Amino acid sequence: MGDHWFVYDERLGIEVPELERDWESYPVEVRSAILDKWETIRGRIPDRIRELEQQILELQRKLDEEEDFETSCRLNADIAEQASRINDLNIWYRINQTIDRGA
Repeated sequence: MGDHWFVYDERLGIEVPELERDWESYPVEVRSAILDKWETIRGRIPDRIRELEQQILELQRKLDEEEDFETSCRLNADIAEQASRINDLNIWYRINQTIDRGA
């Protein structure tokens, strides 16, 4: 139960909520199931961020050694994209603070 309220975001590497209607319109039991699933997903976000940080470090290492301008530009763009993913993951990680389990 609850998997159909989430969709895999390939860019971020996690499932994210995709609710069809306003949060308050779901019954309490459904909201609870959604929150339970989200907490499991949310708990993996710090590990995903660490993976992306490692990728950034590797890209920076390659950039430090790169002499070709076009390749350097591509590496910079890749670093910026990974940083953007980290930023988006941090936003998703904080989303739970605004949701409440109330009736």
